[in-house]
Amino acid sequence: MMTTLPEPTLRPALVADAPAIVALIDDLMPFLTLHPDGAGAEKFIEHCRQPAIENYLSLPNYAYQLAHIDGALAGVVAMRDNTHLFHMFVPRALHRRGMARRLWQAARDASLARGGVTAFTVNSSAYALPLYESLGFVATGPKVETGGIAFVPMRMEWTA
Repeated sequence: MMTTLPEPTLRPALVADAPAIVALIDDLMPFLTLHPDGAGAEKFIEHCRQPAIENYLSLPNYAYQLAHIDGALAGVVAMRDNTHLFHMFVPRALHRRGMARRLWQAARDASLARGGVTAFTVNSSAYALPLYESLGFVATGPKVETGGIAFVPMRMEWTA
């Protein structure tokens, strides 16, 4: 039986955090691309490399947060334009242990505090689909396969 995770420490991500974020995404890439070796997904992969992540971290319409447990990176979450869940990654050892839910709640709460939210969207990988459904997201269309990746567009209506 898995032990309960301690409460993570959350903080806004800095450009200097890009290498740690990239390392986490790299480890999870087989869950994100159609082919485990990333064949055909070069453009997507390029958007997950350090120059791209540094750029996202420097833009005002991207809000990244990091979670740490005992000093170790326990996850990253990012909202784009306050309503689109752009990135959410959790180390494999913490999958299915509630960390993604905590990250989503932190990102959602920060977006709601900024205001103007009527709905949230996400493009879910097939692997993460059960998680997003459990959070209340609903598919808005069929699975899309393009550029070496597959995703399901999802939406969650929000009323205050």
